[in-house]
Amino acid sequence: MTLNASLAETMNAMGAQAAMAARELGRATTEQKNNALIAAAQNLRAQTEALLTANRLDMDIAKEAGLNNARLDRIALDAERVEGIAKALEDVAALPDPVGDVMARWNRPNGLDISRVRVPLGVIGVIYESRPNVTADAAALCLKSGNAVILRGSSEIQNSAKAVAACFDVALEGVGLPKTCVQLVPTPDREAVGMMLAGLEGTIDVIVPRGGKSLVERVQNDARVPVFSHLDGICHTYIHASADIEMAKDITLNAKLRRTGICGATETLLVDRQCAETHLKPLIMALLDEGCEVRGDEDVAGMDDRIVKATAQDWDTEYLDSIISVKLIEGVEDAISHIAVHGSGHTEAIIAEDASAAEAYLDGVDSAIVMHNASTQFADGGEFGMGAEIGIATGRFHARGPVGLEQLTTFKYQVRGSGQTRPR
Repeated sequence: MTLNASLAETMNAMGAQAAMAARELGRATTEQKNNALIAAAQNLRAQTEALLTANRLDMDIAKEAGLNNARLDRIALDAERVEGIAKALEDVAALPDPVGDVMARWNRPNGLDISRVRVPLGVIGVIYESRPNVTADAAALCLKSGNAVILRGSSEIQNSAKAVAACFDVALEGVGLPKTCVQLVPTPDREAVGMMLAGLEGTIDVIVPRGGKSLVERVQNDARVPVFSHLDGICHTYIHASADIEMAKDITLNAKLRRTGICGATETLLVDRQCAETHLKPLIMALLDEGCEVRGDEDVAGMDDRIVKATAQDWDTEYLDSIISVKLIEGVEDAISHIAVHGSGHTEAIIAEDASAAEAYLDGVDSAIVMHNASTQFADGGEFGMGAEIGIATGRFHARGPVGLEQLTTFKYQVRGSGQTRPR
């Protein structure tokens, strides 16, 4: 048997096991699911040292491979981050169970009682890069929403992902659920991704990619099952003429520099020309002083020798680094137009004291998340009170924005009658 045939056999067996587990998990009680998540959180805390040891192996491999600082930051775990992962599991456990929720109910004149009820999607395949926490977040959200999950982490987090997944194995068995509710692909072989995208003989119901542009492009192009994803996180922060300068400065620095490697980091700063004299220089200086490279349009580039003149490509670039492009804008409508052309549909913010300008922006920008007087780095399911997220979706089909529990369900109709038949 060739390696490919052997891998196909392994992957298809995982799919079949996941489909069986999904049927059982879909009927599990809320208590069972919550107890599994709480036990997994306890296991993560108890295994912190083992997790950090596994993560150090991954970090050593990543450094030898020459990964940049942003990628290294995404891979890295410390005790605080492990606690954050455990806490996220408990937060998901504390959320309402969407399964069985009656979305709507009505009666027909003929006496039929019709309900639209939330049900799990089935089996979810998650393909992700660089972030060990996605192992836990995805497993938790899928579990709580009644879905079995097949996780395929990238090669640079294999050790960390195995250590996290092992905490779920013990937790699931402890509450009487099959450990195949959460499965981790045991190889970094890229062919495993192709097999998941093909659906594993019809057992995968949806794919969620979490990673760089090349991964997401491949998933979107090759998947034969539905996909929840975003391709780029080209996020904008627009400084309106009415913005409070200190607020604008604080939010801009946070939106760009808190964590440069996340999809919610601001990549382009738009500044209203009406406040350029009072706002532009303080914002630029604050960014430069923090070590951020600034790439400006013609008006901005002339302000300081340290500013690099922006090219046309900069407005369409997700830097994921300490780099920001800055452009002067002629008001709200111009900002909306710029984002329509250059945005990726992810997250945009307006900093403004003028409520009407803020509402015009919130209504006019067609992105999954639009914010007023807040950092774009709040584009996160946990920050939205969703416990965690499995990703951000920028499409318009089924899920948009943070993909949490409700977005991982579909619905069915339950019709209750008392002998009704249709006339012949």
